[in-house]
Amino acid sequence: MPRFSHAATALLVIILGSQIPGVPLANAQAKTKSNAEKDVAYKEDPPDVPDTIAAPAGEEVILYAHGTGSQIYTCQSSADGIFAWTLKAPDAELHDRKDKVIGSHSAGPSWKLKDGSEVTGKAAAHVDSLGGESIPWLLVNAVGHAGKGLLTTVTTIQRVRTHGGMPPDDVCDAAHVNTESKSSYSADYYFYAPSKGSEESKPGRL
Repeated sequence: MPRFSHAATALLVIILGSQIPGVPLANAQAKTKSNAEKDVAYKEDPPDVPDTIAAPAGEEVILYAHGTGSQIYTCQSSADGIFAWTLKAPDAELHDRKDKVIGSHSAGPSWKLKDGSEVTGKAAAHVDSLGGESIPWLLVNAVGHAGKGLLTTVTTIQRVRTHGGMPPDDVCDAAHVNTESKSSYSADYYFYAPSKGSEESKPGRL
């Protein structure tokens, strides 16, 4: 009987010993998988917009930013002598989904991130905002880049879900030429780049 007990004990030690190394391995694998899932970038879906300002086929959203700030206007006279408030430049901060400031939006129009990258664009199309009481929604084509970072590959920008930012109701006449006025606004910006695998994203393509 004692022999059986010793043999059983030895067998149990062998079995447990063979399993113990596998426990930390399984835990490490689970931890690695968990970390990998956390490292997967959050993918933004494009906004629901009219076809007029839809991004070109073959492009995907690589960045979303919420802009808050001002649209700066100046009182100007046209060639025929008509005075009107003319947009000079935007002046806004760019926030991520957690409301962290990630960059700025200024004259150009240009968007610059804290990673050093910058893109300048030119409006290609627009539609009236919902209700028509805010600045229009825009489709902007990138025409220039600076620095290196997330905006380096951006080809298209959308400005949507705008609030405010319309020209002021202040008097604009000969006595107020070059007077500046700021209109508070907010908007959502979506930045697009050629999707992976598209012809535009392949080496040698502009």
